[in-house]
Amino acid sequence: MSQDSQHGKWTISSSDDDDEGLPPSGTATSKPHRPAVSSHSPRQSVSPPGPKLEPASAAVEVKPEPAKTPVSSLVIGSEARQSAAMNQLNPVKYETSPSLAGKRKKEASDGSGWALSDSDDDDGDVKGKSGSNVPKRALSPKTKKPKVENERPPSPHGRLYYIEEPEDFFESSVPCLNDTYRFYLNKVTGLDRKYNNGALHIRDILSPLFGTLKESVQFNYCFDIAWMVKQYPSEFRDRPVLIVHGDKREAKARLIQQAQPFPHVRFCQAKLDIAFGTHHTKMMLLWYEEGFRVIILTSNLIRADWYQKTQGMWMSPLFPRLPKGSSVSEGESPTFFKRDLLEYLASYRAPELEEWIQRIKEHDLSETRVYLVGSTPGRYVGSDMERWGHLRLRRLLYEHTEPIPGEERWPVIGQFSSIGSMGLDKTKWLAGEFQRTLTTLGKSSLRSDPPVHLLYPSVEDVRTSLEGYPAGGSLPYSIQTAQKQLWLHSYFHRWKANTTGRSHAMPHIKTYMRTSPDFTQLAWFLVTSANLSKAAWGALEKNNTQVMVRSYELGVLFVPSAFDLKTFPVHRNPFPVSSSSSGFPVPFDLPPTCYSPKDQPWIWNIPYNQAPDTHGNIWVPS
Repeated sequence: MSQDSQHGKWTISSSDDDDEGLPPSGTATSKPHRPAVSSHSPRQSVSPPGPKLEPASAAVEVKPEPAKTPVSSLVIGSEARQSAAMNQLNPVKYETSPSLAGKRKKEASDGSGWALSDSDDDDGDVKGKSGSNVPKRALSPKTKKPKVENERPPSPHGRLYYIEEPEDFFESSVPCLNDTYRFYLNKVTGLDRKYNNGALHIRDILSPLFGTLKESVQFNYCFDIAWMVKQYPSEFRDRPVLIVHGDKREAKARLIQQAQPFPHVRFCQAKLDIAFGTHHTKMMLLWYEEGFRVIILTSNLIRADWYQKTQGMWMSPLFPRLPKGSSVSEGESPTFFKRDLLEYLASYRAPELEEWIQRIKEHDLSETRVYLVGSTPGRYVGSDMERWGHLRLRRLLYEHTEPIPGEERWPVIGQFSSIGSMGLDKTKWLAGEFQRTLTTLGKSSLRSDPPVHLLYPSVEDVRTSLEGYPAGGSLPYSIQTAQKQLWLHSYFHRWKANTTGRSHAMPHIKTYMRTSPDFTQLAWFLVTSANLSKAAWGALEKNNTQVMVRSYELGVLFVPSAFDLKTFPVHRNPFPVSSSSSGFPVPFDLPPTCYSPKDQPWIWNIPYNQAPDTHGNIWVPS
């Protein structure tokens, strides 16, 4: 089956085309599909052929080698999760001589080291914990070298990945932060120092500078427990930590096994009763001697997510404890953040979270100026339809923004790192349902149809990134999904972030916003864990009388009225950070850059071997 688009032609076998009915995440499966990063010499031929990155107009045909196992082998199941803790992974180094081409699949088949990140395709799409997809090195018989004890192996994330961070990479004093919006990017290795001035690393977040930690909760999707524990400062490293996760069966057993050396780590399993759902929320609850803090972010708790990717976070103020005897309703913010956070935690129906619910009730969250936008699995009817997902966002925009003259010219921007199945044409969900939410502005009856810009990295963006092709392992848009919705690709725009110095740090952040026609003002801004998928945002059912949500997600919405503004001015130079700037620090360049006819969206499970990446590697799905 092949389909054409302005971004090329893909061909896949019919057996790979039907991926309905795959087992839900966490189900034991056969070994997953393993894209390999290989060394490459441009002058030598490499098999199998991959998509050409440079030609202007030629249609590209890619026919991956037929799989010997059923399509369910593409699912990155629980076996891969064990290796999330392995930070020292090796790219497969192949000789590019044609005589070795036939040996590659066999040589790579024993690798099992994967650095994992997000995937949230809907039902009908490949599911699983997907990530950097780099097998352990399979040494060629010609190049085998003696083992060197304690040798640090090459990194799939690039030469800089294992270089020790400079002393000033981690804060030794309270950093200069933008206290107006409390929205921050992560630090990225390899950037000019000014672009990390006011950004935060996980070690900064957990440092004593922000509070004397007593206990914490880590909600997330992927965990490397040993690495996570090391990010806590030594004086807090044995304080109780509760892990909230969505793993089941073998994956859950391996996660618990990871924590055996750390008796202070406990677990809470999120209920995932709807197939193909994931626990994708990323949040920290930090309880200090001085109070309480919430961080809502986009990073997994694995090393690769914190060094050369673009991530975002909202960090709450330090919430003080209420006086004893205060009522439950005290300490509420104008945005009802306390009520909504408690409701979100209650949705887990987990005894392990009860003490945290009680602690939050005892604190003053009144300084919060953002709205909570969450998703929790379920089918909702009546007024409950507006509690979660994109209908929750629609309600907030309806109630807390104002109509704008000429709003039909105010574009909507969505930016994400994974894409689910949205139907055979735009009316099925994107334009018919999700776009209506994103274009809501106050109580206007106007049903505007403004431009919609979707930001998702192109092949060239990934190839030239700090990590090179392995960065594409955290951008799991599959050929099986892409070839069914070629109509979507006309919406796509490049990842360019020169204003924040992060053009070559591939985005794992997810943001949505409404901008003025000249891109100098924002009507609202959302940072969230939710990618572009029905699983994350929910989809209407039963003639729009019911909404079904598959996954746990969490984000925060910024609206100007909560900051006594009509609109947010866009900060054109957000770094170095100023503590009092009124401009909003959009993570990427505005206006967005549309794909050219040469550009193709990054598809993670087809080969790219026509041009090497920044580390001389190619991408070869085995």
